[in-house]
Amino acid sequence: MIHLDTHVVIWLAERRERALSVTARRTLDREPIGISAMVLLELETLREAGKLKNEPDRIVGILERNMDLSRSAASLGAVADAARTFAWTRDPFDRLIVANAMADGVKLLTADETILRHFEDAVW
Repeated sequence: MIHLDTHVVIWLAERRERALSVTARRTLDREPIGISAMVLLELETLREAGKLKNEPDRIVGILERNMDLSRSAASLGAVADAARTFAWTRDPFDRLIVANAMADGVKLLTADETILRHFEDAVW
């Protein structure tokens, strides 16, 4: 399994696969995919700020139907404990999304340079 970062979820729901790297596209062909609940919260925050047109549930629903996306069942406590172990970003969503991947013991598909530099299980 591999978790998806928020921007990857958006690109896939909008059918913008060309935005993904070759490695990312190959990974999606081979691995089951999942997301953190924090991705839904970040999508909602983006929608409220006017940066996202579609409802978060609609975006995630597209991927659940078309790509068999699953949602992480990691406990908030486990995610928060993992998030506290690094201080390389002040972005709460990045911290919690990375920490959720850590708590689930999976890789994270992301184009975020900061995450790629600091999280050894980040893939792009």
